[in-house]
Amino acid sequence: MTGEVIDDYPEPMTSANRAFQASLKLGTTKGIDRSRAVLAMAQAIESDFDEILEANTLDLEASREMAVPELILDWLKLTPFRLENTIKILQRLGELSDPLRRVRTADYQQEDSQSYTQLMPLGVIAFIYEAFPDLGAIAAGFCIKTGNSIILKGSTEASNSNTAIANALQTAITKVGLPAGCVELITAEHGASVRDLVTQDQYLSLVIPYGRSSLIQQVVRQATCPVLKSAMGNCYLYWSVNSSLEMIRWMIMDSHESEPDQVNAIEKVLVHRQALPSSLSVLWSSLKEKGFQLKGDAELVGAFPQLQLAKDEEWGTPYLTKTVAFKLVDSLESAIAWINQYSSSHADSIVTESYQESRQFALGVNSASTYINASPRFSRHSSRGEAVFLGMSNQKGHRRGFISLETLTTVKHIVQGNGRF
Repeated sequence: MTGEVIDDYPEPMTSANRAFQASLKLGTTKGIDRSRAVLAMAQAIESDFDEILEANTLDLEASREMAVPELILDWLKLTPFRLENTIKILQRLGELSDPLRRVRTADYQQEDSQSYTQLMPLGVIAFIYEAFPDLGAIAAGFCIKTGNSIILKGSTEASNSNTAIANALQTAITKVGLPAGCVELITAEHGASVRDLVTQDQYLSLVIPYGRSSLIQQVVRQATCPVLKSAMGNCYLYWSVNSSLEMIRWMIMDSHESEPDQVNAIEKVLVHRQALPSSLSVLWSSLKEKGFQLKGDAELVGAFPQLQLAKDEEWGTPYLTKTVAFKLVDSLESAIAWINQYSSSHADSIVTESYQESRQFALGVNSASTYINASPRFSRHSSRGEAVFLGMSNQKGHRRGFISLETLTTVKHIVQGNGRF
């Protein structure tokens, strides 16, 4: 970053420096202290519950006056349920075992020494998110739990909500003795752009963008430090000739139940050409009753005029709404090839009663996760084990698939000698 830009926009560098200095202390704290901080964050959100909802109401009113799209308004809205769920996730994070300092045997061993690895914090993580004010609090909980400082940069539409939440989080962490810089917020008043933040590579260890694909690609293009790409929407389902209609109906509907962000929602369905037309009609009627908008390729629209025509560019673009497009394919092989070209590559599904087809699909689809006769519905707060997730990543690189606590850590290799030389 040039000196001229730093002079024009000092806040990203100032915040990044504060977060970096805080991370040096945070990274050496005990797990019990970090857990106490996350639980304090949950309590602070609960204490400021009404104030946060009031701030969100201001954001919603201003956004409606500016004709913000309905999709963003839904992402922006903080209902009592959503805020209560945020508190529950923070409480769950605080109760989980410490993800750091876990010792693992190294893959190699040197003579007269013992080698092992430990999970360690990354340092400073920038979280750039589009609306979703509650997600800023959850991301902060993930980072504090893993010993990382976080810099939050939300969208202008959520400025009041983000400020109210950040104030609650900062009050909580300082009360338990952690530096306020562990949670930094860059607001619209600072006049800083995304580029100003993601080029602070001397302080940042990782950037996580969350929102529409346009935001993700902007961060990827501009960042000078590692980026963990998140993904939502544009997930495919292959409808095999060896399949259950009821299973397909359930998987599509259930995948759209996670809200407000349709992370693993099935938006495209590839149908084997031998599927019965009566089965298609039954499924479409059922989906329409549930409020889905249905589209199809040219061949299906020609046979079923009730479908809207899906344009060519739509097959590779997420709808992020209750919209599903259907396309005929000749075989499993052609379905896999189409998915590998057009899906978002983070969660794709198959419905089949053939074990051979399921294995071919699971191994052939180039996605972070595949679902066989199972709903891909995403949940941040699973009831099983330590499964708490921030989102999904479709990239090959730093980490892939579910963004968990371990995703926000790195590995340190330690070689312990016996004193011989």
